Amino acid sequence: MKRIVSKHPLAIRWFHWINFPVLAVMIWSGLLIYWANDVYRIGWGDTTILKFFPDSFNKALNLPYRLAEGMSFHFVFMWIFAINGILYFLYLLFSKEYKLIFPHKKALKESWQVLLHDLHLRKGLPPQKKYNAAQRIAYTGVIIMGFGSLITGLAIYKPVQFKTICFLLGGYEWARAEHFIITILFVLFFLVHIVQVVLAGWNNFRGMVAGFEVLPMPTPKEGSDDDSFETENTSQTNN
Repeated sequence: MKRIVSKHPLAIRWFHWINFPVLAVMIWSGLLIYWANDVYRIGWGDTTILKFFPDSFNKALNLPYRLAEGMSFHFVFMWIFAINGILYFLYLLFSKEYKLIFPHKKALKESWQVLLHDLHLRKGLPPQKKYNAAQRIAYTGVIIMGFGSLITGLAIYKPVQFKTICFLLGGYEWARAEHFIITILFVLFFLVHIVQVVLAGWNNFRGMVAGFEVLPMPTPKEGSDDDSFETENTSQTNN
């Protein structure tokens, strides 16, 4: 016997699928802009361990001499990114969905247990509802990163008009560096998130596409918080 369990409401799915390609365009266009002044590296003095990004990388992705194109795309899509992010945050607050995403008091301890479980070093998982502790921290971190990218982006986009924000961020050069670091963190999150989606399988992916998962009927032994959450949501219709 199978049961259909409501997973993600329509609004969450829309915000997710709008944000994914928009953020991808933002990163791509950001690379076109960064090519014109690629100053960042990891190293000390005249010694460079890693340069962001070598000429071979720029040429492979056809980045050189496309600065105007990159700025055009970046400055248009940043408004879509900002509006979508603000609406998403407001939805979390007014729908009370934030209670399922924001970390709780034991999040750090439980996230470590989740990590050990994913590394096959621990058998059991701590009780969880819609998201486990590691996911709560990661998704909340993405919200903070989104806010940070917007603020730092405005500071380097209009450093005179937003001089107060630029000053609070440490000046133009610091704001640009912070914007770059946040972008790298977004890329890393993308990569980890995609791997996790693949490992979780089709049923989990379907939850973000169609809004529901198909799960086996619970056995009498199942009585965790997660089961009660799923049973409660089984009767709900997708928004």
